[in-house]
Amino acid sequence: MGRNGKLSNVYLAVVFAILYAPIAYLIFYSFNSGGHMRGFEGFTLEWYREVFADTRLLIIVLNTFIIALLSSAISTILGVAGALAIYHVRRKRTKNTLLSLNNVLIVSPDVIIGASFLILFTMIGIKLGFTSVLLSHIAFSVPIVVIMVLPKLQEMSPTLMDAARDLGAGSWQILTRVVLPYVKPGIFAGFFMALTYSLDDFAVTFFVTGNGYSTLSVEIYSRARQGVSLSINALSTLLFLLTVLLVVGYYFLNRRAARIPAGGKGLRP
Repeated sequence: MGRNGKLSNVYLAVVFAILYAPIAYLIFYSFNSGGHMRGFEGFTLEWYREVFADTRLLIIVLNTFIIALLSSAISTILGVAGALAIYHVRRKRTKNTLLSLNNVLIVSPDVIIGASFLILFTMIGIKLGFTSVLLSHIAFSVPIVVIMVLPKLQEMSPTLMDAARDLGAGSWQILTRVVLPYVKPGIFAGFFMALTYSLDDFAVTFFVTGNGYSTLSVEIYSRARQGVSLSINALSTLLFLLTVLLVVGYYFLNRRAARIPAGGKGLRP
């Protein structure tokens, strides 16, 4: 390995150390019996027991995962449909316009998006709570799915669909047996990205939650304002471990998909 390779490894090590040092610090003090983050006094699981004993917090965790799973599933379906629609647009100007409109929610500041949703829901009479949070999460997740699926569609050779038509396949068979299997990695990537964004989102959710309904990001923010409690460390540690499990699961799904030979299933008219 040359000098440049060693310098690159050192640079990557420094970058990862800077990124993960605060997380390691947070996890380390989640086991501190002293109740503060100024010095480690002893090992304890008290803060984790406090998290699991908090019924209200467990309900909020359930709310968060229900919102994340529902919004990710719905936005994946809508995102795939949107990517297919953009892919089949023939006029370049129209396609670029649709892509620009799709990217607006990705590049716009979360505060602006949250305030816009708040005004919209207030105007049309949607009560702030589960429905408003779900709709807003679907809205900002759909463009993410489109961005993940569209490149896979553009990589696909049109001759695959032509060959399927020559074999007598109809439009539905082409979609389900040719197109969707080919873009499956993009669909999974979009779903997991939407799931991650939904679990992590604070700014948009903060605007559209109502009294009596909350998600984890908003709850952690509210508790942190009241003072540093190591139960927040314990809760954040659990969320971090969950995120790691999701990433590992996505990695193994990708490896499994890569081992399946392309075109393993034949077409039957």
